[in-house]
Amino acid sequence: MMSGGIGSWATARQVIDQRGTAATVLLFADTLAEDPDLYRFLDDAAAQLGVPITRVADGRRPWQVFRDVRRIGNSQIAPCSYRLKQKVCRDWMEANTTPDTATVYVGIDWSEPHRIPAIEAKWKPWPTRTPLCAPPYLDKDALIREARAAGLTPPRLYRLGFPHNNCGGACVRAGQAQWARLFEVDPERFAAEEAEENALRAELGKDVAILRDRRGGTTTPLPLAVLRERITSGQADQEALDFDWGGCGCFTAADPEHQETAA
Repeated sequence: MMSGGIGSWATARQVIDQRGTAATVLLFADTLAEDPDLYRFLDDAAAQLGVPITRVADGRRPWQVFRDVRRIGNSQIAPCSYRLKQKVCRDWMEANTTPDTATVYVGIDWSEPHRIPAIEAKWKPWPTRTPLCAPPYLDKDALIREARAAGLTPPRLYRLGFPHNNCGGACVRAGQAQWARLFEVDPERFAAEEAEENALRAELGKDVAILRDRRGGTTTPLPLAVLRERITSGQADQEALDFDWGGCGCFTAADPEHQETAA
C-alpha cells in the first residue's frame, strides 16, 4: 500500500529486499487531492526501488464524495477513506490476487501498534504485515534520513511540519493543529477547503463541520471559517493548536459502509 508517505517507502524497500522487485506491487490509491510533491516523490521512489507505481482511483475528490453521501467527513466518519482508498485497493486486490498468493503490507510504524488489529480485520482474508512495527523501531525522522541517504528528496509536507503526507495537508481526519499549520503554510489550500465546507454546510442545511470544538466541556462543530477567525484574532484554543493533530487512518477505520449511514 504505497500511500506516498515515508513509511510506505521504507516498508516497500524492506519488502523488495526480502522478496525482490518481481514479487512486489506498489499500489497507490489516488484521491486526486494530494500535494503535487507527493506525485513527484512517488515517481522518484518508484525509480529508486525499481518497481513502477500501480495507480488506482475512484475518480472523485473527497468533497465530491461528501456531497454524494450527504455528509462532511471528520475524524470519526470519513467516507473518503472508504471510497477513495479502501474500496479501490480492495477491488484491485480481488481482481488481481488471491489471499493465498499475496500479502498486504502497510507502512505504519512502532508508534501505531494499536492500529494492527483493525488493519488485519480490514484486509481479511489477505494476510497483512507491518514491518515498521518491529525492531529497530525507527521513527519518521530516521526514515527521512534514510530516504535522503538513498538519494531521495522526502515529501515537502514533512519539511513544512505535517506528520503525514496525505491529501495535501487537508485530511479530514486531522485535528485543529494540522489545519492551523495548513492555514499558516498554504493559505490558498486552506481557503479552498473552507469554501468547500461552507458550501456543503449550506447545501445540507446543518451545523456540521470537519473539526470539533471541545472548550468548556462540551463538543460542538468547529467550521474552518471559525477556526481561521480565531487564529487571526488570537482567540484560538492554544492547547488544541499545540496537540490536536489527529491522524491518518485510511486503511484502519471501522466498517465505513456502516459509518456512511450512521446518524
